Amino acid sequence: MSLASDLIRGNTETIILAQLMVQDSYGYQINKTIQEKTNQEYELKEATLYSAFRRLEAAGYIVSYWGNEGSGARRRYYTITTEGRGNYRMRKEEWEKSKNMIDLLIEA
Repeated sequence: MSLASDLIRGNTETIILAQLMVQDSYGYQINKTIQEKTNQEYELKEATLYSAFRRLEAAGYIVSYWGNEGSGARRRYYTITTEGRGNYRMRKEEWEKSKNMIDLLIEA
């Protein structure tokens, strides 16, 4: 489904922000949640995910911190900022408007 993948890819940052609206998380867990929610039909490539993290952090929408795991590798967690919450709401509203417009345009 390349069209669906293209639509999703264009909303990667919104999808990440949506996950962080629920709770702080790290890259692997966010990707795992995306896979679970899409019944294994979609996953973000690691490079795409971490590029989006860098853009969101540079924009001030998320901040990262190191977890304090007792065993295994330390994880870099991400949390959404107040500005990020506002940006998520705006992006979600834009998505809803776009989705409604597309629905109108493709109705037979």
